[in-house]
Amino acid sequence: MPWVPGNRWDLVAHRQPHPPRVSVIVTHYAQPDELARTLAALARQDHPRELLEIIVADDGSPQEPVIPEGVRLVRQDDLGFRAAAARNLGAAAATGDVLCFLDADTTPEPAYVRRLSRLPALLSEAVTVGRRRHADLSGIPADEPIEAVGPVHELTEPEWLREAYERSGDLLHADDRSYRYVISAVLACSRSFFDEVGGFDEAFSSYGGEDWEWAHRAWQSGAVLAHVPDAVAWHDGPDWAGRDGVDRRDEGNRQSLLLSRRIPVDGSAARGVLSRDADLLVVVPGTPSPAAAFVCADSFLAAFPRSAVTMDAIPPAAALGGDPRISTGSGDMDARIVLRLQAPAVVREPDALRSAVAVLADGEVGLVRLISPEGDLVGVARSRRAMRRERRWGTSAAHASENTVVSGLHLMRPDPHVEAWLGGWGGVDHFV
Repeated sequence: MPWVPGNRWDLVAHRQPHPPRVSVIVTHYAQPDELARTLAALARQDHPRELLEIIVADDGSPQEPVIPEGVRLVRQDDLGFRAAAARNLGAAAATGDVLCFLDADTTPEPAYVRRLSRLPALLSEAVTVGRRRHADLSGIPADEPIEAVGPVHELTEPEWLREAYERSGDLLHADDRSYRYVISAVLACSRSFFDEVGGFDEAFSSYGGEDWEWAHRAWQSGAVLAHVPDAVAWHDGPDWAGRDGVDRRDEGNRQSLLLSRRIPVDGSAARGVLSRDADLLVVVPGTPSPAAAFVCADSFLAAFPRSAVTMDAIPPAAALGGDPRISTGSGDMDARIVLRLQAPAVVREPDALRSAVAVLADGEVGLVRLISPEGDLVGVARSRRAMRRERRWGTSAAHASENTVVSGLHLMRPDPHVEAWLGGWGGVDHFV
């Protein structure tokens, strides 16, 4: 099969593909010594040379970089830090079936390209991230084997990242927050998947964040995330957290503010301020009564403030016209989860419903049928990730499904008691 269920890249861990044509895109700005070391290491890769294309994507360095014969150079004007745009420029010039992104100061060991490109060659949805180790390589000749000198001059490896890989089984157990462990300096994916997801967001015009935004978008599109610990590349110098002259709080705040608008999941999005995109889209069929439309929309928005509600028609007396989260028709809304109700429903226990749909954040479950305590099918919730994969492969088998009885979730009668809902009094008989 060209796909695996969920995020189960381990099911093809034993398989070796025919060696793919790989384009290595090296992002560079004014780092001639580091670039020379990285290009020398790429010349020593054990991937078949005739299947290896190397492209240096220069972000407007003051001096045009010197590159050896057989390496391509693409350049853009110096308009500030534009690593995202440089990577996109390199990808546009690439001809390989697998794209492998490196930074000029990140030097790969000889087996790096072969190991990192294996999964994307087997699974077009695979997004692999190598192991970035750190060393002080200043003063070391560029042609010294990095696998020999790196360990001798090794610096501290980020503990939070190493622990995350260990805890998740090298991202085998990934979820909606695993984008944080994908680093563009050691990243590979298939060309077809990169084109489908779209390039790096060029709105990121200073250090950091663009790789996390892209990884989140890739996951939502059905990416199979995998960390490849034996695909090692050595970064010249310490991790960002250990660099001198970096205002980590200011840089961290800038990055978090950008991401909060683009990644509407808990732990990334704002707690109260609306994100750019709805996290959950609730689709209400038919034309409910004003009372049913109001209680339904109000209860779901109270349970999921970052959600949106659509109806075929909004009753004019439903008191819903002032909320921008409520509309007719879903239009081009692309929410992380789409919940299609059978009929207007009321959420009386928000925690129970939130728990029921929370399973859609992981890599295995793609659909949840929500059952009321009375035994009625209230609605079906599906993840964007599952829908994208079903569209791609023509089957829903890539994700599991669950039936869940949800306490406090009920289909409503046409005339629920609005005063009881607003006042918070009365039992379920006021709505069902």
